Amino acid sequence: MTEPVRASWYDGLTARKREGEAVLSGTQLLLHEDGGDETAITLSELRFHEKKAEGPVYTLDHNTGFRLRLHGEVPGDMAARLPSGQLYGHWIDRLGLPKAAALFAVVSAAALAAVYTLPAWLGPMIPQSWERKMGDAMLGDMNNVVCHSPAGDKALARLVNEIDPGRPVTRVDVANIDMVNAVALPGGRVLIFDGLIQGAKSADEVAGVLAHEIGHVRERHVMQALLRQFGLSLLLGGANSDIGSTVFGLASTSYTRSAEAEADDYARERLDDANISPEATAGFFRWLSEKGEGPSWVSYISSHPAPSDRQEKFEAAIEEGRDYRPALTPDEFAALETMCEDDPDVEEFGF
Repeated sequence: MTEPVRASWYDGLTARKREGEAVLSGTQLLLHEDGGDETAITLSELRFHEKKAEGPVYTLDHNTGFRLRLHGEVPGDMAARLPSGQLYGHWIDRLGLPKAAALFAVVSAAALAAVYTLPAWLGPMIPQSWERKMGDAMLGDMNNVVCHSPAGDKALARLVNEIDPGRPVTRVDVANIDMVNAVALPGGRVLIFDGLIQGAKSADEVAGVLAHEIGHVRERHVMQALLRQFGLSLLLGGANSDIGSTVFGLASTSYTRSAEAEADDYARERLDDANISPEATAGFFRWLSEKGEGPSWVSYISSHPAPSDRQEKFEAAIEEGRDYRPALTPDEFAALETMCEDDPDVEEFGF
C-alpha cells in the first residue's frame, strides 16, 4: 500500500459529500470514509476529469456522476498509477506535441496543395449546363443594374463578335457599377462594369479587357477559381464560403498566375486576329499604373496581375507599321459610353 492522501468524493448516487483517505493497494484505490465504510475502485475504471487548485478530480467509466478529489500532494508512486490528464488531446498526448505539430503541418500542406491543383482538372469536368445555372444565380437580382439601349446593345454585340467570332459567349453585359472592373461568371457570362468603360479612352482598351475575360471563359478558369476558393473556405473554417452570393465574390477571386497568363495570351491572340492594336490596351494598363491607389480601380488590381507587367507584354505585341483598325467606330463607342445613362429603367448599384 501507498501512503494515504486526503480525499473527498461523491458516489454518483446521492448528493452527500464523503471525506476520508485514499490508499493505493495493488490494482485498486481504496477509499476509507472517516468513521465509515471502505470503497474499492479498480484503477482501470478510473478516469481523469479535471485539474482543480485543490488537486486532481477523477470519475468512473460506468458512473459518470462519481467524483473523487485528492487533496494536497499525491505520493509519487500513487500519482504514477493514476490516470493522467490530457494536455492537448488524446492522440496528441500519445504522439507528442512536436511530432503532432509536424504531422499537422504535412497534412495541411497536402490539403493546400490539393486545393490548388485539383480544380485544374476538376473544373473542366463540370457540365456547362451547371455552369450556366450557377452564373445566372450569381447575377441574381443584379439584373436590374444591367444597362440596355438600342445603340449600346448593337455596339456591344459588334465588339463581342469582333473579339469572339463564331464562338460567342452566353452573354456580355454592361453593369451600372462605378468600378474599373470586369468579371467572367460561370457559364460564359461576362460583366463589364460601366466604370471601366468610362475610364477607357477608346473601344480598343475595352476590347483588350473583354478579350482577357473571355479568355478565362474559354479556358474554364472560372470554375477552377470557384472550386479553389471553396476549398480554401473549408480549410479556413468556412471563411467567405458564400462566394456564390454576389458577382463581387468572383471579382475579388484571384486566378492562378498560369490562368492569368493564358487569359492574357488569349486576349493578344484575339486582338491580333481581329486586327485591333494592343497599344490601347497597353495604354490602359499604363494609366492604371500611374493612377496610384484609389477606390475607382483598386479592385481590378487586386484580382489581376500588376498593370505594369501587363503593359509591357501588350506593348511587345505591337507590330510597327501594321494597319490596325479600331474595335468600334467613334459613334459606336459613344453609344457604349452612354449606354447606362440612356437606359431609363436601369438602377445604379450602391455599395
